[in-house]
Amino acid sequence: MDQRRLRVLVLPTAREIFAQFHTLGSRFTRGIGLYRLRSSNSPENTTWSDSELKLLEERNVSEPESLEHLPSAEPRNPPSKLCLMLGIMTNIVSTISIVFTNKYVFSHEGLRNCQLAFAAYHFMITGLTLWAITQLRCGDFVAKRIPIHRNFHLVTLTSTQVVLQNLSLAYSSVIFHQLVRLLLTPATAFFSFLLYRATIPRASIIPLIILCGGVGITFYCDSHAPTDQAVGISPEGIVFAFTGVLASALYTTLIGAYQKKLQVNSMQLLLNQAPMSAGFLVCLAPFIDSAPTANLLSPSVCIAIFGSGLLACLVNISQFYVINAVGPVSSTVIGHLKTCMIVALGWYFSDRSISMQSVIGIIMALVGMSL
Repeated sequence: MDQRRLRVLVLPTAREIFAQFHTLGSRFTRGIGLYRLRSSNSPENTTWSDSELKLLEERNVSEPESLEHLPSAEPRNPPSKLCLMLGIMTNIVSTISIVFTNKYVFSHEGLRNCQLAFAAYHFMITGLTLWAITQLRCGDFVAKRIPIHRNFHLVTLTSTQVVLQNLSLAYSSVIFHQLVRLLLTPATAFFSFLLYRATIPRASIIPLIILCGGVGITFYCDSHAPTDQAVGISPEGIVFAFTGVLASALYTTLIGAYQKKLQVNSMQLLLNQAPMSAGFLVCLAPFIDSAPTANLLSPSVCIAIFGSGLLACLVNISQFYVINAVGPVSSTVIGHLKTCMIVALGWYFSDRSISMQSVIGIIMALVGMSL
């Protein structure tokens, strides 16, 4: 009888001790998992937040768990070298091709007056592409809705700057259009200082001066050069190019602040803006655009318009893939490479000879961009 009582007393005590050890072990395991997770994300700060401590306390510890149920502390597997190279090559080829394809489309006089409809077509393609990426759950990109009243002024600005870019390409050469686009960096720095008193590092001042000097030399030399010795500029092209840069710089400055305010990244912001921009431009197109005549829409032009939309889709997808794979810094280097290649190809396909002064200005601008 005494042995039965002893067994009744001892067995529950042993079960309780085992349960306590199991509970402590589970908490310790979760703690190690969370510690590894925080260490991988922020090595310099391993202090747990209230939400993490609450996660430890609220988890059900009555059942054993493994680290497989915790968020993975290991980074995603990087893409293979072949996939990465294909993504980079697709981005470079599609970006260069869309510039020359749009230039071919705008070389037709009737289509130069359809800028709003053409821009709306591209915004529609962009919106559909980004929506498809969210549905396929590619990378870390998820849709986030932004109220229309908080986004409409940015929609108006981005529509304006895209139309001005297209007009610049329509009324000037590829080389001049691309060189003036290099002024986006100093113009953005100017608006950042004007609106937010943000300053740039002193080391960036000299490259910006070289860049602006190169564009200025090219602009001055070609504006005074004979018709057969010029990069290819016109009064309309000059106005559209520089106003387009100012509009783009203002937009770039504002979206930096609005991304922080709305807690979205650039792709999420673009996903909200693209459909609204397409609708906005479609509503204005009948009052501003001139419909092209049927004889202008030859099979080659229709193919170029369709190809421009396809290339816009490839640019958006490949740009997202490259930024997600190599980061924004490396993607900026790829952007510099694309600029150099566009200028070089524009030079090669140009039917005009380029003066030595213009060559010096082009080289200065590209060197300032690369520094």
